[in-house]
Amino acid sequence: MEDDALGFFKKSSTSHARLNVPALVQVAALAIIMIRCLDLLMIFNTLGVRGTSEFIHRSVQTWNLTLVFLGSLLLLFIEIYCAFSLVKGRNWARWIYLLTQIIASVYLWAASLGYGYPELFSIAGESRREILRTLVMQKLPDMLVLLLLFVPASSRRFFRLQ
Repeated sequence: MEDDALGFFKKSSTSHARLNVPALVQVAALAIIMIRCLDLLMIFNTLGVRGTSEFIHRSVQTWNLTLVFLGSLLLLFIEIYCAFSLVKGRNWARWIYLLTQIIASVYLWAASLGYGYPELFSIAGESRREILRTLVMQKLPDMLVLLLLFVPASSRRFFRLQ
């Protein structure tokens, strides 16, 4: 009677048990968030306040650059949203995260080869092989996260049952 009066302790009326989130999925979701936060921290540390403001100013000089800059920010927010959705067992979140990684990798590869705007978003390298090697090394943490989401049987079962 007191519980109903206070409104704090209400019994839930769910009739089914929920599957516990596997540790690998939790690690993957946390890794996505930490990788993105560490990326931003490293960029801000490298550029400083003045360099960051100059980077933003350069990014909004033309419509094309502005769209690329806003697109990269949108990808960042989608990746973080996917990380939170993964823990809730949303199967679409791991597929969207895979899609964001494909988009980012293809754009970095193209921009590094001269298609796009290499002065803002590109990987330095003298040859295609060196650029590809650097791109793979840069995307290695994201590939490991994708492996955690798609390869282990417990991860696949978790997303299938949710």
